[in-house]
Amino acid sequence: MTTLNVVTYNIHKGLSHFNQRIVLHELRERLRELNADIVFLQEVQGEKYLDGRHLPGSSTPPQHEFLADQIWPHHVYGKNSVYIGGHHGNALLSRHSIVKWDNLDISAHRFESRGLLHCVIDLPKTDKNVISQPLHCICVHFGLFKRGRGVQLSALIERIKQMVPEDARLIVAGDFNDWRNYASRLLANNLNLHEVFEENLGRPARSFPAGIPLLCMDRIYVRGLEIQRCEVHAWRKISDHVALSATLNL
Repeated sequence: MTTLNVVTYNIHKGLSHFNQRIVLHELRERLRELNADIVFLQEVQGEKYLDGRHLPGSSTPPQHEFLADQIWPHHVYGKNSVYIGGHHGNALLSRHSIVKWDNLDISAHRFESRGLLHCVIDLPKTDKNVISQPLHCICVHFGLFKRGRGVQLSALIERIKQMVPEDARLIVAGDFNDWRNYASRLLANNLNLHEVFEENLGRPARSFPAGIPLLCMDRIYVRGLEIQRCEVHAWRKISDHVALSATLNL
């Protein structure tokens, strides 16, 4: 294995733009077409109670399990936002073993529940004579308000400094809600993380709203990996965001 294909996507709880219909089957097919090794997902419905109450047997299956079926045998879900009708959060799907994971609450206030889903993945060896280092992956979904995003960005930086070795390969991806691109400078200066579209094309990808993408909300940051190419996948009838992908050299 010499390359790694990764995707990040805010799936809008499996609903189409403007919540007109459920699109999980279509979403699963589109994700499979990308042949990703690792998928970072945001706004994943972990459980939805069909009658709006916590009654046994009245909930739908977790969306990340449905999306991962038969393609990504390793997957984890970080529950962030809990409400009467169920809960949602971030998820990570992987073809390779997830040896460790943790979901960190980084909510800045009681009106928005946010988290960092930190996974450690055991990748196949590229050379039988070289000890393979694990890959750290962090899936994020930051808040809508600038002050809260600042708190969450600081929490991300602190988490990486404490838990990720400086020489470890690292991917941070997700919905940053950071249309003014405040995060890139801080992540580059503090952690030597670089955004794949900025490195290849000179600016982050426009990813929201899906119909006419104007704002650069979603990102893929990497460290210790070479960027081969990156793409925008404008599935305008699925979610209110577009999907982003990158091929990385190990």
